[in-house]
Amino acid sequence: MTGVAGAEGFASRLIPAWLAVALPQGEGPAPVIEALGDDGPRTTLAQCRTVFALAHLARVADRPDLLDAAHRIHGFVSLHLRGADWGHRFSDGQGPDACLRRSYDQSFALLSVAALMRAGSDRVDARDLHRIWDFIETRLIEPATGALWQDERGPDSPDTRSQNPQMHMLEAVLEAHAATGDPVWLARAEGLAAVGLRHFVDPATGAVREFTGPDLEPTDDASGTRREPGHQYEWAWLLHCLADATGRDDLRKAAARMTEFAETHGLRRGGPLDGAPFEAVDATGRPTLPEHLLWPLTEAGKLHARLGHRDRTIRIADIIFGAYFAPDHDPRWINRLDAEGRTTWDAALTRLLYHVAIFVTEGHRAGCWRIGPATA
Repeated sequence: MTGVAGAEGFASRLIPAWLAVALPQGEGPAPVIEALGDDGPRTTLAQCRTVFALAHLARVADRPDLLDAAHRIHGFVSLHLRGADWGHRFSDGQGPDACLRRSYDQSFALLSVAALMRAGSDRVDARDLHRIWDFIETRLIEPATGALWQDERGPDSPDTRSQNPQMHMLEAVLEAHAATGDPVWLARAEGLAAVGLRHFVDPATGAVREFTGPDLEPTDDASGTRREPGHQYEWAWLLHCLADATGRDDLRKAAARMTEFAETHGLRRGGPLDGAPFEAVDATGRPTLPEHLLWPLTEAGKLHARLGHRDRTIRIADIIFGAYFAPDHDPRWINRLDAEGRTTWDAALTRLLYHVAIFVTEGHRAGCWRIGPATA
């Protein structure tokens, strides 16, 4: 199956076939599985990412059936994962970790509600966005810096601070701006981008650091020198989205430096996965985890699509749908391959569909393929 065929059938064939096994029959609130064959606790991360992916695809590909499925999962989230204060717990499992409210998870709760609004849902409105944001602002943002704590424990959270919650919160507030047109969300996006650029970008290379110390200062240990090519592309895509909304060329320049680092140091050269991003490199660009997860390919692909790089986008689609997904829209996929294209992690993780959904809609938006009559 070519990449174009895989992308074109993602919303119309693969996702409905997957929902037939991932979502219980019926019409009421229900969760999706966390992975094929996984009957464990349901997480805010996977459930809200799936709500976003289905609502996003419903809007772009004109698939009302996917919005119906998104509503059922959102109903489960509202009943079992969201608290009275609108903070969302890690999972519906048992124990203190399951009850913890992480910044990372709140970003996807916000993202999912905004995507439902954009898809025309009558189950949510702007008040829901503000309720989630109120929890984030009062419980999760460090007043002195504007940076997110890792979770609601604030300064008592684990020692390292991660760029990932900052990045996904930027994504969520951009979606909220697109859903409402309210300039307050754009101002929040600019604030979150400023935090990321100030505290999580290495000024020497322009690359995104994965982790800092608890004071947001860089460290020289393995976590402090870790750079993930996939996150260089993901941040760059978000900065281009924000630049499109604000006209700020400085954001495009920062995105270009991130992309240059990833393109220079972070890609496999030669072999069946030629052009696939490594899982991780160090601060100098030396590969430290030289295998290939699925999600970084989608991040590279959606950036190339947004920049109009048609050939690169289609090449990435060929790798994704030719090497990671089963043929003929069979709803199975794998998470990681080695340099020779051999499977090293075969989990069909539900949370990965969010990444693929954005990639195929960005390729649709760029004219690389068509997934439905609507436009992104």
